[in-house]
Amino acid sequence: MDKQERLRLDQRRRSLLNFKSRRDGKAEPYRTMRRQSRNRFVCCAALCATILFSSCNASIRRSGIPAGAQAALDTAIEDIDAGRYEKLYQEASDEWRNQSTLDQSRATFQTLRDRLGNARTRSLQSAREEQTSTAPIAGHSVTVAYQTTFDRGEAMETFTLIEHGGRWALAKYYVSSSGLK
Repeated sequence: MDKQERLRLDQRRRSLLNFKSRRDGKAEPYRTMRRQSRNRFVCCAALCATILFSSCNASIRRSGIPAGAQAALDTAIEDIDAGRYEKLYQEASDEWRNQSTLDQSRATFQTLRDRLGNARTRSLQSAREEQTSTAPIAGHSVTVAYQTTFDRGEAMETFTLIEHGGRWALAKYYVSSSGLK
């Protein structure tokens, strides 16, 4: 093979490399294919970055209830329903005990029971887990809201639990009902 034939073959190879075939059999310039590949790469990279950054959200707030918090919540609900207010107070967090005495807590729960009666059904409305360094509850907490049917009316019950040293405890309990007005 002489020098001219090699040159022609090289030119032919280059021309073949610069064209890719389409589905309809027509040739497509190599630059167009490269541009499309680059566009796909940029779109894929943008999608990956979006997923990565949305999963690394700085605000630590999620829906759901951790298992330890759920167990503490179930115990607190059972104690409230059974009228074991002293036990509830003793197992409550320091935040609860710093805001009220045993007698105040007992009187509040008794007033709730006198006005609304016993709880019959609770329907979970929301559960939010938070990690904060500010009020109202600083630290790792869970706030759970129930739509509750009592003997003498409907109410929204809100329980706030806080974790200290791996132990969950009731920090706040709030009931909103027209039957309390």
